[in-house]
Amino acid sequence: MKNLTYYKTILWDFDGVILDSVAIRDEGYWHTLKEYPREQVQKLIRYQQLNGGISRYVKFRYFYEEILGKEISDKKVNMFAKSFSDFMIERLTNRELLIEETVWFIDKHYTTIPMHIVSGSDQEELRYLCKKLGIDHYFKSIHGSPTPKIELVEQLLTREKYTPEDAVLIGDSINDYDAARLNGVHFYGYNNPDLKARVEQYLNGFG
Repeated sequence: MKNLTYYKTILWDFDGVILDSVAIRDEGYWHTLKEYPREQVQKLIRYQQLNGGISRYVKFRYFYEEILGKEISDKKVNMFAKSFSDFMIERLTNRELLIEETVWFIDKHYTTIPMHIVSGSDQEELRYLCKKLGIDHYFKSIHGSPTPKIELVEQLLTREKYTPEDAVLIGDSINDYDAARLNGVHFYGYNNPDLKARVEQYLNGFG
């Protein structure tokens, strides 16, 4: 496995990689869908846990169309997403949630290796959180949903004129892996034991 400093750019997932926010994200779905039957929301939570790199817009639509078996308008999806985002913003600006070893590595190398965030989290919320957490200056750009991560990576490579084989994406979900693989970018898994057996390269830490 190549040392991360070999690459000319590093693309970072956010939740579970930079910020220890996965459990709070689960709470956000419980809160937003508190009027719905618990067993149905539990199915969405399981889907969320298996699909960490997919946006909340897709997940709320999945909840309605696949779990409830009902149609849902874009307006209602956006309403759910806004409620979810408000809940997140209240809870995720705590710097104690930052994953210390990740931030240590980023702080050490961001001046010599261009870094970007490509996340399934809402882009506006993501940029707000990074600013409030005091980490936005580390990244050349910060991107999130509703654009799918596969497209975010593709657009970033094109815009910045990066050669895919010179780039690496660090993530904690199989969707992160797919976004990297389908764009010809290297992938290193991190902070998800279930992912370790499914990918070729896995980071046990940044020390």
